[in-house]
Formats: sequence, C-alpha cells, structure tokens
Amino acid sequence: MRPEPGQVLHFSEDPTITRFVPRVSPTSKDQGAFVWAVDAVRAPDYWFPRQCPRAMAWVTPDTSPSDRERIIGPGGGDRVHAIEYDWLEEIRSVRLYAYRFDSTPFRPIGEPVPHAYVAEEPVEPLGPPESVGDLLALHADAGIQLRVLGVLWPYWETIISSTCGFSGIRLRNSLGHPAQRPEARPRNLLGQAGSGGASVKRQRGESAGQRGE
Repeated sequence: MRPEPGQVLHFSEDPTITRFVPRVSPTSKDQGAFVWAVDAVRAPDYWFPRQCPRAMAWVTPDTSPSDRERIIGPGGGDRVHAIEYDWLEEIRSVRLYAYRFDSTPFRPIGEPVPHAYVAEEPVEPLGPPESVGDLLALHADAGIQLRVLGVLWPYWETIISSTCGFSGIRLRNSLGHPAQRPEARPRNLLGQAGSGGASVKRQRGESAGQRGE
C-alpha cells in the first residue's frame, strides 16, 4: 500500500474521516499544526497499528558490509522492521486504512532528509479510505523482513549505533524503553492509547546519537 505518483498517504484506524484539519501532534518534535502524510518511500513505516512500537533499519549507500550483515542479516531484502511479541496479535487483527491525497498542498518536512509531508490547511482525501489489509502479507510482498522480539530496546540500541538508516516510532510503548522497563508495567499493551512515543529517524548525515521517545 503506497501512494501513486503525485499522491501522499495518511494511515489511520478510523475509516470515517472526510476532512483533515491541521493539528498539533503531542508526540512530534516538529512544531506547528499539520495534516501528516507520507510518500511511497516512507509508507512502510506506517504498516502497523498506530500505537505499535517498531524499530526499522535499512541499507543506505553508507552502510558498511559488516553492519548490513549484523543488522539486516541473511534472508533477503535491504530492510528490516522489528516489533515485540506483545504486538503480534494486534498486527494480525487491526483494521488499518489508507487515505490518498493530492500531494500539491503538502510540503516535505525533516532534515537533512524529509521523513514526512505536511499540509497547513484543511485537506480532503481523493476518495474513500482503502483497507490496507493483511499487514504481514504487505511486508512479505514488499520484501521487508519482519522480526519479532521479546524486548525491542536492545535491538534499537544496536541499530542506532550502526551505519544503517533507521526509524523508530512509538518506542515509548516498548517493554524495553528505559522509562518503561518490563518489571514496571503490565505486558498487555494492546490497544493502549495516549502513551506517547515520538518517532525518531536517521538518514545519511543525521546524528547517530538520537534516542527513541
């Protein structure tokens, strides 16, 4: 599920939205009221339930052979997405929808490489939302490895110290997050809302010292 040329996508678990109005995101480090969307490159970042913590890594021109082997590993493809077992059933059962927009009102956001597109005025989708369908099959068809771990944080620490490109979303919901250790919280996180978790990402030239929120 990716946008066509000249389009951007917004993913949501709500299929009833007919008009999108800019709002301030409580989990974003980008200041301002926006309608958020993504292009074809970043669409896979959102093939998940909204609150699902995920650590994602991919090969870039600067990725060393040793890091490719260590982070991506054998099994094919240039990209890996990692989640926790507690979210596997939610990924299997969630109903996710994609809204398509004309990209004209949107501008890229993020430095040094854009990670999303934003509109600062109300926008209406080009048509009704489309069901994204089976998220596991979507990963398989795209050739993206989906790795399931007991605790996500150690793998995230490995990713951000590598030469791979990476993105982490809703990491505060991870059992291994420094502020949310397993012994300090229940294991049933499915469907928990409002728990925060800003996304962090790195492309070529961005600091390797970032940490997930």
